[in-house]
Amino acid sequence: MIRYLSESDVKQLLTMPDALEAVERALRDRALGKALDVPRVRTHVPAGTQHVMQAASHELRLIGFKAYYSCRGKGTRFFVNLFNMDSGALEAIMQASHLGMMRTGAASGAASRYLARKNAAVVAMIGAGKQAVGQLEAVCGVRGIREVRVYSRTEERARKFCETMKSKIAAQLRVASNPAEAVRGADIVNVITNAANPVLEGEWLEAGQHINAAGSNSLIRREIDEAAVGKCDVIAVDSRNTAQNECGDLLPAVEKGSVQWDALPEIGEIMLQRLPGRSSDDQITLYESHGMAVQDLYVGARVLKLARDRSVGADYPIGD
Repeated sequence: MIRYLSESDVKQLLTMPDALEAVERALRDRALGKALDVPRVRTHVPAGTQHVMQAASHELRLIGFKAYYSCRGKGTRFFVNLFNMDSGALEAIMQASHLGMMRTGAASGAASRYLARKNAAVVAMIGAGKQAVGQLEAVCGVRGIREVRVYSRTEERARKFCETMKSKIAAQLRVASNPAEAVRGADIVNVITNAANPVLEGEWLEAGQHINAAGSNSLIRREIDEAAVGKCDVIAVDSRNTAQNECGDLLPAVEKGSVQWDALPEIGEIMLQRLPGRSSDDQITLYESHGMAVQDLYVGARVLKLARDRSVGADYPIGD
């Protein structure tokens, strides 16, 4: 039997603490060689683009993939598929829009746990869309955040975001009139937009800040400018292979030789203390997040366990 979980099922089951724990375990297991991740592959057709990401976990005994299709003018539909590694059975199919938002946020939360200053209390949000919800909730889950400044190109969107987050976090929220105002004096800067050109400038950055850049996953898009990259003392990525395929933020620095793809530390390696992260409170740190199927696999496995424990979802005799 295959357990099918809808978007509403996933929203009912998945909490940010669950997502944080699952994503951190995924990153650690991959760094230890206990899990595998295959970077995203895209298939383009005139009507849209299909994206496929694959992963496997020896620890979970699961192998699977996330597939989603972006149809022009019709939106995007996401699905995670989990196979039992030993029996070959397809164990679950789950809708994964909410799951993806939570795991992307959790990845930034995990990076903030290991790279942001311990006393970080102020967050700047550049971007106030759906993905920003997970980014802020996760960061507030790993640091004692007291204040959040929110900037969006549309002030009304920033205000709605603040209203949405009031019930999710304890920090004080306010709308910033411009991105520089939001960043000034912040400890953590979350950049989560669909902008093609930089929305975070290096001249705004201050000593000790940590940046989570999670909105861009294309070599032709940049959220942070070259000066911002140049001011960072530590630059970590989720995956070197994925960054090389998708990190437009770092491409200018790579082309000029100041950053090398192969030398970038992965956040899982920093978690295991194999490579250094922040070594002083004055350093500026950057986490470039592009999304990994291994994160979807581990979060999906957690959702499936919760679904079985709580009898959520529907079982179908497909493929038996």
